[in-house]
Formats: sequence, structure tokens, C-alpha cells
Amino acid sequence: MFSDVYDVIVVGAGHAGSEAAAAAANMGSKTLLVTMNLQNIAQMSCNPAMGGIAKGQIVREIDALGGYSGIVSDTSAIQFKMLNKSKGPAMWSPRVQSDRMRFAEDWRMLLEGTPNLDFYQEMVSGLLIEGDQVVGIKTSLGVEIKGKSVVLTNGTFLNGLIHIGDKNFGGGRAGEKAATGITEQLVDLGFESGRMKTGTPPRVDGRSLDYSKMTEQPGDENPEKFSYLDVTKPLTKQRSCHMTYTSELVHDLLREGFDRSPMFNGRIKSLGPRYCPSIEDKINRFADKDRHQLFIEPEGWNTCEVYVNGFSTSLPEDVQFKALRAVAGFENVKFFRPGYAIEYDYFPPTQLKHTLETKLINGLYFAGQINGTTGYEEAASQGLMAGINASLKVQERDPFMLNRDEAYIGVLIDDLITKGTEEPYRMFTSRAEYRTLLRQDNADLRLTPKGFELGLASEKRLKRMEEKHEAAEKFVSFFEETSVKPEVINPILESKDSAPVNQSGKIFKIFARPNVEMSDMRKIESVENYIQENNLDAEIIEQAEIQVKYSGYIAKEKNNADKLSRLEYVKIPENFDYSQIKSMSFEAREKLKKIQPRTVSQASRISGVSPNDISVLLVYMGR
Repeated sequence: MFSDVYDVIVVGAGHAGSEAAAAAANMGSKTLLVTMNLQNIAQMSCNPAMGGIAKGQIVREIDALGGYSGIVSDTSAIQFKMLNKSKGPAMWSPRVQSDRMRFAEDWRMLLEGTPNLDFYQEMVSGLLIEGDQVVGIKTSLGVEIKGKSVVLTNGTFLNGLIHIGDKNFGGGRAGEKAATGITEQLVDLGFESGRMKTGTPPRVDGRSLDYSKMTEQPGDENPEKFSYLDVTKPLTKQRSCHMTYTSELVHDLLREGFDRSPMFNGRIKSLGPRYCPSIEDKINRFADKDRHQLFIEPEGWNTCEVYVNGFSTSLPEDVQFKALRAVAGFENVKFFRPGYAIEYDYFPPTQLKHTLETKLINGLYFAGQINGTTGYEEAASQGLMAGINASLKVQERDPFMLNRDEAYIGVLIDDLITKGTEEPYRMFTSRAEYRTLLRQDNADLRLTPKGFELGLASEKRLKRMEEKHEAAEKFVSFFEETSVKPEVINPILESKDSAPVNQSGKIFKIFARPNVEMSDMRKIESVENYIQENNLDAEIIEQAEIQVKYSGYIAKEKNNADKLSRLEYVKIPENFDYSQIKSMSFEAREKLKKIQPRTVSQASRISGVSPNDISVLLVYMGR
């Protein structure tokens, strides 16, 4: 049945698996995507949304490299918002509400239209290993499928255990069985495993809600989109979300069920995501707060099913129902399904290389929640990188890695494999020390040339990026070279409470003032004429504005990145023997031996390795 040997076998078809399979196949590798249920490809297991703080930057990066998440986010969007617009552009983060069913369908259609990609529905129960090399997979029916590399993207399915109050049962998510066999085999091979927890809120019938008691949350007046390609278009109509609050009464009703809560009675022992706590965790940890926000998110254009964001819980169903009915607007609520918590196996990511290949088994890659992350976007980016590197390895090409100053994806992977994680890892802008360089608006400028070299980003995509870059640079040069007279600019400056000028000067200098915006500059006839004559679109205009207004910050951060990146090029030999460096601290030697950093820069970011230890290492290496 499977006489051919696949180049890449991807296990699991969530966000990580879908991106991994698409990347490998698009790079020319013969690829097989194996999943327990082909009807649930790219299922949105939790909230019906893509992007958000830092996560939106990741989706843009995936798109810039040639992945599919940005395109699908656009085609299935029902609302678009650019978050943090009141802050600087390094903090701007795109987010969409998605039509859950359309999202999965669009992903399925894209994958089915991808050459070199086969599909198979079955549970994978084990790996085929010869020595320290993976050579395929084995299914629960005993079918063996040969492969030169394997990417595991098992999500929450590895020995998944669902909790609702004092009831628990095996499952990867509601209505689907758990995956067994893989964890046990990997542990036997020498891998370290652990347990993590995540949760989801109840889904309710939107027809039973009173939205007049809630605050409407509409999308942006002028919505943008995720993908840099022109195959998708911004939304012309949108669906609103709504906001309401819990209350002291709601909290009291929830507390009545604490003795039956698996979180508090010891049934759940694993750690959940700190930055997305359950409602019972919130009212327990923040007892001084008399209310918490709830965001009411529609699940699609036409369905009446609604997601209650902020009410994630594993309390008994009757407690969930009683407490939710005390929320303003939920007095007559009807449940579609209760919230629940799920515990699952993960493998501490310090056991991986920067390529996401495991250190113990050649050709075996991990991506997504198996690495201890949370979130569709974090999973998708890892899947993309694992699919790329599995394909490159089979093709005997150099591996592909992103540094911390090149992409949020680089920050994510470096954090995971260098520091590890004991709780579900979530990306934030604060995790990126070069976030001024890693903006959502310039992901294509940073990454599309790399995607093109890999064979993922098309020539059309590269050409579009180059045209944008050239047009923005020319527009910036126009500001640097063009002067404006006092009688033209002073009325504009006075309207902005900005100091007037006494003589003609370059527009760049005026535009760089913090309270002066592009809309002000367009009141200058020469600026508006330039825009019209060169047919500049909103993306190019925004790019030029950022380059002018933040040029000093960008140059400073680029300089810092260049200084620190010198250590990125100081490679540490593979299997380096740290035990011989007696003048280094014992803790540093142990940590370095375990992580086996690729460069001195990576070594410096390992917890427990001091600047003095790095100095000793450099001296020992003769640097």
C-alpha cells in the first residue's frame, strides 16, 4: 500500500502539521500527512481567531516566507483589528476573528491543491527507528510507512486527558480520542517527557444572549489583512464581537464548585498557561478584583455558536452554567458544549537543535505543543521551520535557521531550545530584544528573500516585495531631499501645537517630530503630488512613514544587533567537551553539556551561564 519511501512524513494535521506538510511539499519533497481524522485538518481547537500581540507578527512572518497561515486567515476572516495602534509601530499587531469552519475548509483546499502531498487517516502509534535514525512510522493497525524524516506535531493528543469537574476521560480534544504509544517509545529511546495543561471555555448559543447589555467591539474602520500577496483582499463587511464582565455574584457561584475543581483538588498536577488562566484560577489568584472581562466572539459568518473568551474553565458543567447565567447578557444562556481542561504529554524542547530536529534521533523533528508552546501561531511557525528543515536535510542542503534579530520565529525557537519551558510558552513582544526591527509591517522585507531562496516564496512575491522596498526608499529620499517654506509648514505645525520654523528646511526633519503624522505631511502640495504621481499605496506610505519617524531607533537597534551578532558567528564545535574547562562553574558546564549550544551567543543566553563563564569559554577556544 505504501511501497514508496516518503521524503517527509508529518504526523498530525493541526496548525503545525499543516504548515510543515505544505512547506516540505512545496519545496519538492514527497510528503505524507497522517492524521487521526482528515475532517479536522487545521481545526481551531480553542478561540476562533488568528494573530494578536506578537502572534500577528508571527503570522506575517509565516506569510513572508511562503507559508499558508496568512492567506487562510484573510480568506476566513470575519473581523480585522490592528492592536496597539496607539503605541509605536514595533507594538502594532494584526488580529482577525475567523470563521472556524471556513478556516479549516480553506486550509484543506490549499493542502489538497499542493503537489507532492499525500494524505492518510489513521493513528500513528510508533516510530520506525534503525540505530539513531528514524526510517518511518507505524500505525495502530500495524501499517508501516517508510520515510526519510518524520515531523511530530501531536498537539494535545499524546496521552490526552480531559477534565470537566470530577469527571475525566481520555481525549485529544472534545469528541476525539487520545494518541497512545509515541510517548512511551520516545521515553524508552532516552527522551525526557513532561505534562502540561490547557483549557477552553464553554461555547454557547448566540440566540440566547442579550447583546444590548454588552459593549459592542467592532473591527477597524479601514481593515487591513495578513498576507502580503494580492490574492486576498481586505474585508468589506465585518462581524462585531461584544464585551461584558463577571461580577462578585459570578465569582461566588464559581467558588461553590472549587471543591469539585480538578485544579484545586489535586486531579490536575501539570501547569497551565500563565497568561491565559482559567476563570477559577483568575478569581483565586486575583481575589481583590471584583470583575473580569469576557469577550463574546462569534464562531463564523452564519453560525449562532459563540465563544466566551475569558471564561476558560474545568469546573463541573452545572457550576459553569449557573455562574455564566449570572453574567450580564447571559441570563437565558443555552450551552452548546461546556468548557474543559486537558492534560497532555510534551517533550522539553532543550532536547532539540535550532532546526527543531531532535538531538537523539536523526531525521526526527518536533513542532507545536509537543515542544511546550501554546497558540496556533507559535505552532504554525514551528511547523513551517520543521517542514523546511526536514526537506532540506533529505535534499542534502544546508539547514535553515533564523536569528533573534531576524524574526519573532527566531526568538521563539531560540527561547525554547536554549531556556526550555516548564509552562506553556506564549510569544510576547517583550520577549524580542530587537522588536523595533521585527515589526509586522516589514516581515516581507526581512524574510521573503530567504523564502525565495528556499523555493517557498514565489518570484511574484519576491518582485512585489522588491517594488515595495524600492518605492518606500525613494519616498524617504524625497523627504530627505525636498525642502518646505515656513509659510507652507507653519500653519500645519501650529495646528499640531508644534514649534514653527524660521527658514526653509528639509521635510524629513519636520516629519520626524513626534506629533507630526503623514496626514499632516499630505497637506503639503509637493508631498501629495508625489504620492499621486507615483501611485503609492497605503502599505508603501506607511512603510516610509515608519522609516522616517523611527529612523533613529531603528539605526540604534540595528547597531546593537550587529554588535551582539558577532558572537552568533563564533561557532562551538559539535559535541564539545565542557568538562575539561575546570575554571568554568560546575553549573555552567552541566547546562552547556545538556543544551549543546551552537554558538557562543546562544551559550550566553542559557540560564546559569554567567558572563565570566563565557569569557572563560572564549579564552579556551582561543578567541
